[in-house]
Amino acid sequence: MLEATYWALCQHGYADLTLEDIADEADRSKASIHYYYDTKENLFIEFLKVLYERYTARLPSADGGTPREQLYALLETVLTDEEAAPGQEIRIALLEVKAQAPYSDAIQTQLSNFDEILFERLRDVIAAGVESDDFDTTVEPAPAADFLVTAITGAHTRRVAMEYSYEQLYEAITRYAERDLLAPEQSEVAH
Repeated sequence: MLEATYWALCQHGYADLTLEDIADEADRSKASIHYYYDTKENLFIEFLKVLYERYTARLPSADGGTPREQLYALLETVLTDEEAAPGQEIRIALLEVKAQAPYSDAIQTQLSNFDEILFERLRDVIAAGVESDDFDTTVEPAPAADFLVTAITGAHTRRVAMEYSYEQLYEAITRYAERDLLAPEQSEVAH
């Protein structure tokens, strides 16, 4: 049913999606979907949990390589990995889901999990970089990670709303990292 939710969401978007659309996509009755999920929102909570598992599975771990290499691998995964990135239809639908977050605590909680894991990974990499002197020692890991999460989230919105290329977004964010995070001698040999 969750796979059917994915495909129905791609076709109809969140706002116009009904449980009947999902039932049609799953080749099941609407009653069978109601057996497992009372509402569209409950189904979407489960759907977002599955997306979260897929998202965290593709995020590179903070093991191996220098902090600089880890940062670039993480940025490349979340900004340019076209193979793992969802198609345009699902990106639009997920933007619609995000627009529902202010009205649904459950959706907001699930979406904040995506931000939290990205924030933690970035903060850990930046902290390791500061500790190893790969990054500027005046950088505060938590605010820098928070800025990057905000920039990445905005980049995804720009990608959907204005069809900005991932390459442009990756270049802008890595330019920030080179200028403001890396130690001066590291930014000269940066990615």
